[in-house]
Amino acid sequence: MKFFGETHIDFIGLRKIALFLSGVAVAVGIISIVLRGGLGLGLDFTGGIEIHFKFKETPSISKIRFALAKIDLSKAVIQQYGSRQENLVLVRCSVEEASQEIASNIISYRERQGEFTDLKELRTIPEIEAVGYENLLGVFTLDSSQMEKIDLNQATEVSLVPPIRQIFHRKTVAKIEEVVRNELGAFAVQSIDIIGPKVSQELQRKAYLAIIFALSGMLIYITWRFELRFAVGALIALVHDVFISLGALSLANFDLSLPVIAALLTIIGYSLNDTIVVYDRIRENLKTHRKGKDSLRKLLNLSINQSLSRTIVTSLTTLIVVVVLFVWGGSVIHSFTFILLVGIIVGTYSSNFIATPVVYSWARSKMRRE
Repeated sequence: MKFFGETHIDFIGLRKIALFLSGVAVAVGIISIVLRGGLGLGLDFTGGIEIHFKFKETPSISKIRFALAKIDLSKAVIQQYGSRQENLVLVRCSVEEASQEIASNIISYRERQGEFTDLKELRTIPEIEAVGYENLLGVFTLDSSQMEKIDLNQATEVSLVPPIRQIFHRKTVAKIEEVVRNELGAFAVQSIDIIGPKVSQELQRKAYLAIIFALSGMLIYITWRFELRFAVGALIALVHDVFISLGALSLANFDLSLPVIAALLTIIGYSLNDTIVVYDRIRENLKTHRKGKDSLRKLLNLSINQSLSRTIVTSLTTLIVVVVLFVWGGSVIHSFTFILLVGIIVGTYSSNFIATPVVYSWARSKMRRE
């Protein structure tokens, strides 16, 4: 199926304009990320709380979200799972907890005063009400013989953080249960999981490695199937797509999460598929048209124009599905579908205006050296 008739667009001639537009897009994205102090990280990377509820009656997701908004957790991930009769709901939320700051404040106070002489002095510590003075009495002591508690005068900042964080999370869970019960009635808590910083850091490391290995594997594959210049062109286009997508993520104020990483990997595969279609046509034309002494520029433009209709049809059909998911799929998958939306558009653009022009520039540079 042809979306339109034969085209004669000079993609290679437009490469400098495309390079300028891409440079502006990447620069705007990077500036946005820098001004925001980096990409916002989701629960998977920051740690947080995961609670499994079982309700007596069919739960309303909108009511749960309304209840959580009362305690500033409107961005929580809320998912119904299992069969409808089971009435199971998963709530995942990152929490702004001050355990590190409180621990640091305790150590600073001790260094200024020499040591604690009374636990009541904890009341004067900044941010202490975030966890509650009474809750700390069951954890800390000034009597070194009470081995089950932490001696405030001997503790290090590192040893203070975990118990304070645990108290903070318990308070947050209690608040969540209270507002949900008030809004929806009786329920049972199936399980409560705390995603700690060590787990989230490991997830973050693995996510970055997944992207690096994907790009590296594709570079090796294209070098083997085509030539190094084609592989470099594809790799530059893929990096270009990832940078613009991350910039768009920052501009739209979405957090980086595992679903977003999955979307980025999907974009890489999608964009590469478009690029390889063009590369295959280039390889065929190099075999059949070089006998007529056609210039490389003409062959590259011909190849892109020949595959353009197929590219447009494929991209549009995929784009329609993603737009539907973005508009009606709900807030839970907004960041995932948003990245796919940006990636499909940018990936289609880069296959024609970035990858192939890089092959042309590589060939011209090689000819000049010779």
